[in-house]
Formats: sequence, C-alpha cells, structure tokens
Amino acid sequence: MNFYRIDLERWSRRPYFEHFMNENKCSFSLTANVNVTTLLQQLRNKNLKFYPAFIYMVSRVVNKHVEFRTAYNQQGQLGYWDQMIPNYTIFHKEDRSFSAIWTEYSSNFLRFYENYQHDMEQYGNKKGLWVKENVPANTFSISSLPWVQFTSFNLHLYKGEEYLLPIITNGKYFSAGKEILIPVSLQVHHAVCDGYHVSMFINDLQMLADRCEEWI
Repeated sequence: MNFYRIDLERWSRRPYFEHFMNENKCSFSLTANVNVTTLLQQLRNKNLKFYPAFIYMVSRVVNKHVEFRTAYNQQGQLGYWDQMIPNYTIFHKEDRSFSAIWTEYSSNFLRFYENYQHDMEQYGNKKGLWVKENVPANTFSISSLPWVQFTSFNLHLYKGEEYLLPIITNGKYFSAGKEILIPVSLQVHHAVCDGYHVSMFINDLQMLADRCEEWI
C-alpha cells in the first residue's frame, strides 16, 4: 500500500477542506435504494452469496474515486491511499454479537470472493470486536443491518472530527413491484466529499448491480 501526501498549497479543494475542518466541521450521510434484482438473480444462478458481492461492489467504487481514499495517515499527514481494503462486520447468532474482519481487496471478483471465503473459514466463528489481527491502515468500514428496511442511517462519531474515510451501511432488501431494492447509506466527511461525490458513489454502485454479468 502507498500513501500519497496532499500539498495543501496546490490542492484545489483547500478552501472547502479548511472550511469544513476548521470553521464548520461536519460529516453528512445519504441513504438511497439500490436495485439489486438482476444482481440477486445472477448470484443465485451461480450459488454465490450476496454480502461478499456487496462488499466487493462497494470496495470497487471506493477505489475508483480518490475522494473516498483521502485520509490522515498514522503520522497525521493528509493524503490518499492508492488502494483501500474493506473492513466489514459479521453477526454471531448465538450471542447476538458482531465482529469486524478485513479482507484483502482484488478488482477480480472471484479472487476477492475466495479471499472472503478464506477469511470467513478462519475467523467467522471467532468472537470479539477485532478477530483478524494486523488491521491495515488503509481500511474503510462496511456494516450490515439485514433485519430492517431503513430509510436513513447516521453515525455520530464523537471525537471523530478528523475521520475522513467513508462508512457504508446496508439494510434489509425488499420488494417494490417486480424489483428488489436494498437501502444503502453512505456517510462521508464534508471536508473531502460533497453531494456530487456521494451521488457518484450511489450511481456507480447501481451501475455495477445492473451490469453484474460483466464481473461475476
């Protein structure tokens, strides 16, 4: 993984970054329904699971846009990672707890799916918050609430004013006529992302779902 520092003096976004980091610190979230009708059918046809496919799609979109890879490194320097790795939650039915697992990202879906399966076999039954050690610095968060069809979702990061990476949460998919939709929430820091970037994320995610035959 490589981290590229941003030169504030030459950064075109500097006025916006300084405004939303110093004068009016804020993050914001947007929730949209993504049509997964075709995606679910293709996954069923190939006996593949939805959750790793969702993680893959989200990771692919995050890695496509530098705005979703912008962060502070461990030395407190502002910059962006050349690649992001998903760190996602899994649920334990026995005690209703959850754990976070990270899986090495690959732009090749089947390779990523294999990485996911390997991690689930090794860590899926382990209990605790961080069950896979040595979490890379270039990870971002994905969580799932498959029990509720929510219309909005927002995290309140106390003392997290400098957390610049996106946080993605999906809910329970539901039927709308002949289509199946799933609510997806994206939370970002306004210092690095605007409404346009959030819109790109949702639109790119929908395009991947619609064209899933090209990558599954």
